[in-house]
Amino acid sequence: MAPPRSASWDPVLLISQIVSLQALHYLTLSVLIPPVLMMFAEPHALTYEGGAANVGMVMDWRELAGRPTVHGLRGDDRRGWSVFRGAYTGGRRVGAGAGPEEWLDLGDGSHGWDGRLDPFRGWVIAFCWMVACGFDVYYLYTIVRRPRLILDFAITLIFNHVVLTTYYSEALPSSIFFWLVMAAGAAVSVVSAEQLCVRREMREGLNVGVGEVDDIELGERTPRRD
Repeated sequence: MAPPRSASWDPVLLISQIVSLQALHYLTLSVLIPPVLMMFAEPHALTYEGGAANVGMVMDWRELAGRPTVHGLRGDDRRGWSVFRGAYTGGRRVGAGAGPEEWLDLGDGSHGWDGRLDPFRGWVIAFCWMVACGFDVYYLYTIVRRPRLILDFAITLIFNHVVLTTYYSEALPSSIFFWLVMAAGAAVSVVSAEQLCVRREMREGLNVGVGEVDDIELGERTPRRD
């Protein structure tokens, strides 16, 4: 008879847990970010970035860091203002540069914009990320369960996100604010989930211990068979 598989190493289970945690984390962000951005972010600047439901709000680290994602905007020194002529969709111009003015209603449904970024949008996305990390505590508690594995899975989630956001934005995250948010979110998830998992193990261990003591006192413990 073949020896039983070790419970400490199950590649299928491990990969399933990693994928499940990553998917649940992004699903939580996808539910949180659009409505919060629509309530608090500058609508015209948000429109130039593709709207609140744009996948970049979740996957592009520059959105969280408050960095420009379009060449030629203020803060991007590679090409400057010489290429900024407006925004287009479907071959139709929907916005134009407003020069020194901040926001300008052009009267035909389009809006002028001087290219300045909305500094509050990054804080909104960071807040949603931290809230999602709070939900991750429950996901880790339910899916991973074992306290000694919580740190590994939390760091893996951050690592996977860094890889995906680097691929999406074609640039390695270089913002200190981005890394601080990642570290803070991981700390919240690890500390909280580990505490909950340890308490559960202690509670379950005490319950098993009490049952064994009762069996011994009643003389009902199964005799050892060598």
